[in-house]
Amino acid sequence: MLHCPEYREKYKEFLKIDFPRIPYPKDQAKYHKIAAKGTELRKLHLLENSANWYLITKYPEAGDNAVGGIEYMDNRVYINKTQYFEGVTPEVWNFFIGGYQPAQKWLKDRKGRTISFADIRHYQEMIVALSGTEEIMKTISL
Repeated sequence: MLHCPEYREKYKEFLKIDFPRIPYPKDQAKYHKIAAKGTELRKLHLLENSANWYLITKYPEAGDNAVGGIEYMDNRVYINKTQYFEGVTPEVWNFFIGGYQPAQKWLKDRKGRTISFADIRHYQEMIVALSGTEEIMKTISL
């Protein structure tokens, strides 16, 4: 329910400071549908089976992988002047979970560091998870 767009809009101000009351589904069938969506979201957020995921971004430029000036432009997230992740939609780049924008925060937390190939893969998996979360949210209603 916390990922339902209607819920997030209705309780927007309360969500900034606390969790308001969570409405219970009207019937058992609706409960099971929402529970199934919750299972999908949990698997995405925990990156379960991510080794088998199709990555929707590319990291095409070779370089030192140093995270410097982070910039978003034309579906690309630049980590420095020459290297970037390609295929990051504006919706995923600007997506909020709680008070955070995970696609941005993860990189900002690594500013001034060099990321490894495992880090690159992890970021690409995060983008898949955020994109999937956005799609699932569109299917959840109160």
